[in-house]
Amino acid sequence: MPSRSAVPDGKRPTLSDLAARAGVSVPLASMVMRGAKGPSAASRERVLRAAQEIGYRPDSRARLLRSSRSHLVGVQFDLRQPFHADMVEALYAAAGAAGYQIALSAVAASRSEQEAVETLLSDRCEALILLSPHAPAARLAEVAAQLPVVSVARRLRPLAEGVDVVRAADDEGARQAVDHLVALGHRDIVHIDGGRAPGAADRRRGYKSAMKHHGLTDHVRLVPGGLTEDHGAAAARTLLTDSSRPTAVLAFNDHCAIGVLDTFLRAQIPVPDEISVVGFDDSHLARLAHVQLTTVGQEARQLARRAVSRAVARLEGGATDDEREVVVTPHLVIRSTTRAPCRSSV
Repeated sequence: MPSRSAVPDGKRPTLSDLAARAGVSVPLASMVMRGAKGPSAASRERVLRAAQEIGYRPDSRARLLRSSRSHLVGVQFDLRQPFHADMVEALYAAAGAAGYQIALSAVAASRSEQEAVETLLSDRCEALILLSPHAPAARLAEVAAQLPVVSVARRLRPLAEGVDVVRAADDEGARQAVDHLVALGHRDIVHIDGGRAPGAADRRRGYKSAMKHHGLTDHVRLVPGGLTEDHGAAAARTLLTDSSRPTAVLAFNDHCAIGVLDTFLRAQIPVPDEISVVGFDDSHLARLAHVQLTTVGQEARQLARRAVSRAVARLEGGATDDEREVVVTPHLVIRSTTRAPCRSSV
């Protein structure tokens, strides 16, 4: 355990504390902690040992404030969205590889998108990456007039002035899900809609297009849903009261699909024996051992890499306007919540 006897109680150890503990000058201690050339091997060992003993960690934010650039990219995300957690993890890796750091600002039930963005704007961020923003395109353009903005996982038509877009081909993902279910023998396939959520219109369009392609226009059915587990549960309860229950469900996202699975489980409707369920996102929830949800993967790592790449290109003069929208092709991930229907689906 580190010993902080040389540091006042409750205080974070400073560089001066470290130098005093190691018995060296402050500049020498600074050089060691920055990994700069000059200090002898013995001095490095003494300073690093002292840092461990008192629990000293360099203040990276203070260093950024002293520099002319912050190399800080702000990320707005929604605490309620499991896929956003996966995206944040991927963004940390992508930003680090590009020599940038991440500042997070969350959207929550008690905290609006505008508050989240305003916090990032006041935090010396050089660019913003906004995950599934709901703000009007005009508002995004206002922010982009101040610094580079990359919108992730939302189609913008028309593109907002100065805003780059990185998104999955949501319509193609929905088509892949329907193709999979039809290949298994399903015909009565319901889509739990995402309403006005980013990506919902494209997923809705892809579902309808695929159903039409397979000659199943008469079987097209949309059930109101949304982003959350509660939305999925409510939609599932609607399906349970229906006299013509479908054999398969395509949920708007994984979180919504979890609500569907939970409701069916409580009603003793076995999945996939009685009803197959497909999600969208391939979030960490879908991969849980007791869930194993068939879902459409949005390629979080690729989306993160492309988003960071666009932000850095804007900052360092390598951006071109013909790359303002990057569309990543999703892929179907088949797990254990889909199988051939056990009853006739005509």
